[in-house]
Amino acid sequence: MEIKKVAVFVSGGGTNLQAIIDAKNAGKLPFCELSLVLSSNDSAYALTRAKDNGIASVVVSPKAYASKADYAKALIETLEGYGIDIIVLAGFMSILDESFIQRYENRILNVHPSLIPSFCGDGFYGLRVHEAALMRGVKLTGATVHFVNEVADGGPIIIQRAVQVLDGDTPQVLQKRVMEQAEWDILPRALALLSEEKITVENDKVFIKQ
Repeated sequence: MEIKKVAVFVSGGGTNLQAIIDAKNAGKLPFCELSLVLSSNDSAYALTRAKDNGIASVVVSPKAYASKADYAKALIETLEGYGIDIIVLAGFMSILDESFIQRYENRILNVHPSLIPSFCGDGFYGLRVHEAALMRGVKLTGATVHFVNEVADGGPIIIQRAVQVLDGDTPQVLQKRVMEQAEWDILPRALALLSEEKITVENDKVFIKQ
């Protein structure tokens, strides 16, 4: 099977990037080559993680472009230069243009820190998701890996993992538990499935080959 070249898009610390690197080092991503870390922010610590692990990195800031369409063209040119097959959004805070999403249909993975369709969509990111979950009083939350489409958090769902909400949780404590118990596991798993060509999408539903 062909090795897939993977680009991980980041904007901050890169903890989900680290989970992917750890999975690769553990032999769990045999058909992936971590070819590029692309950051929208030149001060993102994720760039240091890339350097420490010998992964090429580049900064492509949306602030440098007049429109989302121009930014999309710059991203596409960058990815084509590295021959990228799969994109993973790992804490990437910039909105992608429809032209970019359509070009890489069913090849862009995103991890969201809730059980979609709860606490998702426009305005739900980072601690806001966990604040909303605690305010609603849910007993279970979790994380979802899905394909990216033109609707925020609206793409076909690949994997979900539930995480218990505990009495006394703060948004920060809950965020850490969701990352450790869900995000850092299911994101590399979904990437492995996609790179091994075990995922098909029909009528916006994901089917996984066993």
